[in-house]
Amino acid sequence: MNQSTTTPAPKVVGALSILAMAFALAGCGTGGSTTAGSSAAAGGGAEGTSCSVEGEPFSTDDAEDSVEYSELEASLGPVPEPEEGTEIGSIMKFLGNQYWLALSEGQTAAAEKYGVPVSVQAAATESDQVGQLNAAETMLQNEATMLVSPQTDTNLCPAVEKAEQAGLLVINVNDAVLPGAKQWVGPNQIQNGISAAEFVIESAGEGAQVAVIEGQAGVYAAKQRTEGFTTTAEEGGLEVVASVPADWDIAKARDAATTIIGQYPEIKAIYANNDGMALGVAEAVNSAGKKGEIMVIGTDGVEAAYDAIRAGDLTATVDSYPYLTGQVSVNVALRLLGGQDVPRAVYTPQALITAENVDDAPPTLD
Repeated sequence: MNQSTTTPAPKVVGALSILAMAFALAGCGTGGSTTAGSSAAAGGGAEGTSCSVEGEPFSTDDAEDSVEYSELEASLGPVPEPEEGTEIGSIMKFLGNQYWLALSEGQTAAAEKYGVPVSVQAAATESDQVGQLNAAETMLQNEATMLVSPQTDTNLCPAVEKAEQAGLLVINVNDAVLPGAKQWVGPNQIQNGISAAEFVIESAGEGAQVAVIEGQAGVYAAKQRTEGFTTTAEEGGLEVVASVPADWDIAKARDAATTIIGQYPEIKAIYANNDGMALGVAEAVNSAGKKGEIMVIGTDGVEAAYDAIRAGDLTATVDSYPYLTGQVSVNVALRLLGGQDVPRAVYTPQALITAENVDDAPPTLD
């Protein structure tokens, strides 16, 4: 999938300090139903449920049965009018993370446009897998279409299986990725890391030392972003001297970066799997007196990252436009419920944001 060259996402909350606190806590009728068979047919998914898979798990990296979000209108026509009683439920990772808050706001805005009620629930922290599952189990009682953004590839599987076996439509939004996802909406995660690495290669030059601050171990997005960055960096002549998990946590990322900078004083760039951790890395870089010497690249495109780029604390972020992704997830849900044949994977855009384009306007469906 080619990287989008579109511009940044709508902003949600303002200050770096607010995001720092949020990420410290994180540790990053039957209306709306459809038959299990029609859901599989519409989504092009495998038999069984989104948590059952034969062979390799579903990968969002250039999925064969896929479409760019911008092509939906041209290929399928307008969004069908929702049936009376249609309801949508959304299970977020954690609303203390600006990324997921923006995504939920995009879902709410799109649902309101079509007069469809949406209920958004989330876990208490970004690592509260049981709490997220409990929220999904409770939402099942509403018999609504479910938009799910799991904390891991499998933690929501008990609820997802019950929903699909009851004939409810389930759409996997962004990450983590359900092993046999029948329907998925989000950015290409491996391209995210590739884009960051290509930027560092161009800026730092061959032989430069770089490091990665990873997200939560075992989470699809963290694995793919890290792989995309590391493979591209090494192929481009960079030396990846460290790659350590920080569990999407700003404090853990700051501590990890402090250790890396101490061990590798000549390091030229640190890439973090999300913006919260990137802000922690920026704190470590500033404390070491190396602001402007060590590039800090994040991921997500949240408001605090944009502010940090303007202030020179962050060098760049790969914005995957959460607000737009939320809008598209509702758009896809209503198309499927209206009987349209939507490809299994619907890709939303992403773009590298630096000081040069930080003030450009964002893409939306409005």
